[in-house]
Amino acid sequence: MSEQWLVPDVEDPDSAPFWQAAAQGQLVVQSCVDCGQRRFPPRPMCYRCRSLRHHWQPLSGRGTIWSFVVPHPPLLPAYEAVAPYNVIVVAAAEDPALRFVGNLVESPEAPFHQTNLDRLQIGAPVRVVFQQVEGIYLPRWVLDPSER
Repeated sequence: MSEQWLVPDVEDPDSAPFWQAAAQGQLVVQSCVDCGQRRFPPRPMCYRCRSLRHHWQPLSGRGTIWSFVVPHPPLLPAYEAVAPYNVIVVAAAEDPALRFVGNLVESPEAPFHQTNLDRLQIGAPVRVVFQQVEGIYLPRWVLDPSER
């Protein structure tokens, strides 16, 4: 873990393929080989059929804002200098039960804490972008006006 930012363990055996795909600009989820259930976050066993067999399935990277919060003050001390910032939950277009937590950004290069907070709206269409933070490619989201 970083001293400044909260970053994921990209070497965790259950989630490493997710982070490897993210580094290539691809959003993927686990899919059960036996019953087809997609799941996120990654885990060793299918919650539907208890199978230990899975493969990684690419998604379109599109979805909608399902929920959001703007922390005032920040929830973690390392984020104090960038508050207020947004945290969104995105429902995947392929399966709204698949949800990703991230930030809405103005552009693929823009900092996550410099977003116009008035643009946050439940149901707004978004698409994934990947931003490199301390060598890790994090999924972040931009508004997708082509889906309105």
